[in-house]
Amino acid sequence: MQSRSTDDGDTVYVSETDGDRGSKGAFLVAYESPDTNHRYGWFCTNCESLDNAMDSMGRIKCNRCGNFRKPTEWDAAHE
Repeated sequence: MQSRSTDDGDTVYVSETDGDRGSKGAFLVAYESPDTNHRYGWFCTNCESLDNAMDSMGRIKCNRCGNFRKPTEWDAAHE
C-alpha cells in the first residue's frame, strides 16, 4: 500500500493490486486506513489524483485528466 495525502490533508492508502483499467491508466482503490476496512474512493494512476467521480452504473471519470472507466452495469433500454 502507498500512502497519499488528500487535498484536505488526510492520509489515504492506495492498493497497488486492487483496481480497474481506465482509458488512460488504472484506477486503484483507496482506503481510509491500511487495514482496508473502509474504502475512501478511487486513485487515478494517470495523473495521481483522488479527484474522481463514479455514477450509479459504475462509470468512473477523473475530474483532472479525463481518464474514464466504462460502466460495470448497463441496461439495454439506454441504447
